[in-house]
Amino acid sequence: MTHSTLFVSASQKSDSAFDDLSASLSDPRPHPTEDALVQLGRALMTELVDLISDTALEDYQTIIGEALIGAFHSAAGRIERDADRARDTMRSLDRDFDGSEAADTELQEATAKARAGDAATQACELIRDAASQAWTVATGEVWTAWRGSRRGTHLTAAQLEAKQAIQAIRARRSGEADPGGPVIAFRGAPTANSVEDAGRIFDALNWARQEWPDMALATTGAKGSEKLAIKWAQQKGVKLILARADFDAHGKAAPFRANDALIALEPAVCLTLVHSVDRTRAIDRAFGPALNLAQKALENGLRHVSIKARAA
Repeated sequence: MTHSTLFVSASQKSDSAFDDLSASLSDPRPHPTEDALVQLGRALMTELVDLISDTALEDYQTIIGEALIGAFHSAAGRIERDADRARDTMRSLDRDFDGSEAADTELQEATAKARAGDAATQACELIRDAASQAWTVATGEVWTAWRGSRRGTHLTAAQLEAKQAIQAIRARRSGEADPGGPVIAFRGAPTANSVEDAGRIFDALNWARQEWPDMALATTGAKGSEKLAIKWAQQKGVKLILARADFDAHGKAAPFRANDALIALEPAVCLTLVHSVDRTRAIDRAFGPALNLAQKALENGLRHVSIKARAA
């Protein structure tokens, strides 16, 4: 790989949003290209998994792998907060601008800092998302941000805290921003994780996407079938809203409180899978939280579709 493929300068033609942003900055130093950052994220995760697999550390693979991805997520958040502070300074300077050369220079410096921070934030997000995708490919596990929101740098799953999404929906009624298109809520049994279950879940989500092309998928991120739904969202570039169950705050009621958050999003349809559709498995007891979401959808006048096995 040559130097010209690793870095982009203002004189080079770019073909991505990140490359466009970095090329527009006044910093004379080159930025890594988007392709190089993506390759770095993949290489870091691949090297980690290869090193840990089949060793005594394999029992801790999930913790170590998620920590690596989370490090770049945390870095992106910290840099973004610095950029936001620079934007606050910009607004203040613009409001009190007196036309002097000193004020003009100060405003330019704050603007440059904010834009440089935006580029650095995107760089961390590119590495994070590439590492996350490599992690899923290598292990089958799905990484989700447990603090704050995850904003995809591509059209991959962008994760928003349920409270943020609810607030945005309320803001939409005032003519402000909203979290995206119609929300599709999904809850499924943790044991529904077979190949046949995955096929039926994907069938249901593909149907929903045909009905609502700009849909966002809302789920709690629980293991099993809901992790399968998250994988589908990542593959399809569908925005993901996570209403996580907070067991520390709500104890055993946490899964049902999470359902309240899903209902508050006013989903266009609630999809539920109460137990595995795999006929080779013993019929499990119906998953209570999925049944509860179906009931709450009915009580709130929301559409509900139950995912079942294919007809024989």
